[in-house]
Amino acid sequence: MRHIAIVGSGPAGYYTAEAALKQWGDEVHVDIFDTLPVPFGLIRTGVAPDHQSIKAVARRYENTALTRNVRFVGNVMLGRDVTVAELQDLYDAVVLATGAPHDRKLGLPGEQLPGVFGSAAFVGWYNGHPQFTGLDPQLDHDTAVIVGNGNVALDVARILAKSEAEFAGSDIVAHALAALHNSAVRRIVILGRRGPHQIAMTPKELGELAKLERAHPVVDPADLPPLEADAGLDTGLRKSLGLLRAFATNQNPRADDVTVEFDFFAAPKAILGDTHVEAVEVERTRLENGKAIGTGETYRIPAGIVVACIGYQTSPIPDVPYDEQGGRFANIEGRIAPGLYCVGWARRGPTGTIGTNRPDGFAIVEKIAADMKGDSGKPGRPGFDALAEQRGIQVVKFTDWQKIDEAEVAAARDGAPREKFVELEKMIEATGRA
Repeated sequence: MRHIAIVGSGPAGYYTAEAALKQWGDEVHVDIFDTLPVPFGLIRTGVAPDHQSIKAVARRYENTALTRNVRFVGNVMLGRDVTVAELQDLYDAVVLATGAPHDRKLGLPGEQLPGVFGSAAFVGWYNGHPQFTGLDPQLDHDTAVIVGNGNVALDVARILAKSEAEFAGSDIVAHALAALHNSAVRRIVILGRRGPHQIAMTPKELGELAKLERAHPVVDPADLPPLEADAGLDTGLRKSLGLLRAFATNQNPRADDVTVEFDFFAAPKAILGDTHVEAVEVERTRLENGKAIGTGETYRIPAGIVVACIGYQTSPIPDVPYDEQGGRFANIEGRIAPGLYCVGWARRGPTGTIGTNRPDGFAIVEKIAADMKGDSGKPGRPGFDALAEQRGIQVVKFTDWQKIDEAEVAAARDGAPREKFVELEKMIEATGRA
């Protein structure tokens, strides 16, 4: 019997478990650990609450989770409850599938001011991640600034711009819905250091912004390259440019619209304010060999909230080699050390789609299979269970999660799929084991 521990129950974790089942069938036990008492990681707390079709992929992971050879081991924190070294003593292979849950810093003066958030924190707030429930962003100013030119920036802009009625069918949490209902934000500025040809925004997400009831996307025509310059772009980017060009003709907002301004060639230089963010100082840029170079021309955007959507990084783990520059575990094709592997964003950094994690998971299982040399005699699951009992660890299993799931669905407001528990204690109570 092979014994595999996977740390992280998001897409990368479950695809790796699926691959292990295909590789060894009944000859493998897979334990999937997570700090939270609930599974699915990014699907639950990272994917936008109004993107329910994307969240539906969790049904596939559930099929894997319900096989008898795979076990969800929730409410177990690496470092607090068990170490990587202890897992390595217990399991034939340990796979770190922890994702990239922390924000990259802007590295600007004033970044520490209240009202400045990273996207992981802000998205976690409206998605009900227990770590960010108390974020309490103040939406009492008419302007919000979003830094970044990717889909996460669009997600944040869309959530800020939506009317309350447009959240029907989403699983946005109650505290965020209430704050957005009372929001004074009527202007959203999306800052990009480079130009329209360098965006990482897909046409689907840009198109969604154009369909909102009160959002009024605006692009300065002067920021757009000549139309013939789009010819060499890939299909997706060319479609995105088409949408930006349409926004540039959209010059007549209604009185109650929320304007969403795409401010290209604009690099934030400092966050200004005394006790709370009051403005963003921005420098105009120009492109040299694809790089944004400051021109020395600066201006200020008054704002009450700033959300930095500039990327994520994996959380370092004591005694696990870490690539500071890449924001991920140091690895060679997923191998960190003998018996220790990484997969997904923890391996390659925050790139690719959710589906990208499937071939990644299958590839790492092939490497594990190649590295295994016979029966190691390690105890695996029974060994961890003995350790958990000795330490009084309150493990949450998948059957417990199903009770949490049932309670969340039962508590849903009209039209919503669920009302998430946002406190760990409430999650544990819902299992009936508190």
